[in-house]
Amino acid sequence: MELPVKNHRRGLWTLSPLLVFFLLYVITSVVAGDFYKMPVTVAFVAASAWAFVVCKPASLNKRIERFSAGAAHRNIMIMIWIFILAGAFAGSATFIGSVGATVNLTLAVLPSGMLLPGLFIAACLISLAIGTSVGTIVALMPVAAGIASGTGISPALMAGIVVGGAFFGDNLSFISDTTIAATRTQGCRMCDKFHANFMIVLPAAISVLIVYVILGLQYSSVVCTEPIAWVEVLPYLLVLVTALCGMNVVLVLLLGIISTGLVCLFSSSLTMLDWASSLGKGMTGMGELIIVTLLAGGMLELIRYNGGLRYIIKHLTARVHSRRGAELAIALMVSIANFCTANNTVAIVSVGDIARRVAERFGIPAQRAASLLDTFSCVVQGILPYGAQLLMGASLAGLAALDIIPYLFYTFALVLSSLLFIIFRRK
Repeated sequence: MELPVKNHRRGLWTLSPLLVFFLLYVITSVVAGDFYKMPVTVAFVAASAWAFVVCKPASLNKRIERFSAGAAHRNIMIMIWIFILAGAFAGSATFIGSVGATVNLTLAVLPSGMLLPGLFIAACLISLAIGTSVGTIVALMPVAAGIASGTGISPALMAGIVVGGAFFGDNLSFISDTTIAATRTQGCRMCDKFHANFMIVLPAAISVLIVYVILGLQYSSVVCTEPIAWVEVLPYLLVLVTALCGMNVVLVLLLGIISTGLVCLFSSSLTMLDWASSLGKGMTGMGELIIVTLLAGGMLELIRYNGGLRYIIKHLTARVHSRRGAELAIALMVSIANFCTANNTVAIVSVGDIARRVAERFGIPAQRAASLLDTFSCVVQGILPYGAQLLMGASLAGLAALDIIPYLFYTFALVLSSLLFIIFRRK
């Protein structure tokens, strides 16, 4: 149950924890000249503390209980379990060499004269399998940079191809944290969200692929000289196939983890203790995301209980009289949040509950709302020069982040495709 917001001033006061977070994170980062100097966890702690000050009920114990109830919401907890398993799989798969093996496989099957589209497809497939844009960039960017130096292709163009393909999978993968967050906050199945999302990204991916085919005809393909370790590729193939078959994501990740353990068990050069260590490192590597998710869940519950969500919905949708306008409002909400946090998962978690309520009010299917949240968060994250993906990609390619932005063909195509998806939506 929500408390009513009786006046405009009270509504803004109720929402002030969100403003505290955005202003603290952005202003501090701008002053420091580094958008990663201010930890997002610290900003959320400060905003949550402010929420305790301005939000009812009056009793501190009741506020703590309400905050804890929000953090322990079933959607939040399921999300956290999945985050933990996803981290464990990513760590163990990297340890046994699955990333390198998958890269070798995709490079080995590049058709002659189709280097650019081949690299884009490789980035798409790898990101779809591993569910992380950062991991894809780390795996492929050194290869792309090496190819660029040996063929005369623009390094910025090669970097843009990898970054674009990386966000293809980040947006679609069943084990991507953005997919997990979007589907859990909207209450829909991953396979339903995948089908809705696929209709948005398909036109963008095809159009960009055609551009890369035309541009790439003047270059010769690079043949992979390293042998393909098929056994090491199997965990990724297993995860991808079982996920596409609609299997529960928890079971998908458990099977993936077990498969990496089996590969390690029958390997003469790997030990089970080191495999166990990789699991632990992968899980602890999700710590910041888990902390942010808990803090965001608790803070938003205090805001929701005090009528803040109702206030946002009322004013954001005051001039919205159609599903099309509501979909644009959802896209705008998550885009603004992503610009301020430089983290697409955090942005989805921050506005997910609000988006769900807007979707329910205007009859937008949950899977469609989830796909809009995921797509527009990835679009914004993909063009942020202070985002982790561009910063990491630029560092590995020896470029500045701003050098890559003009070559983010897929990201720009996805923006256009997403807007057309809303404007010419099907009933």
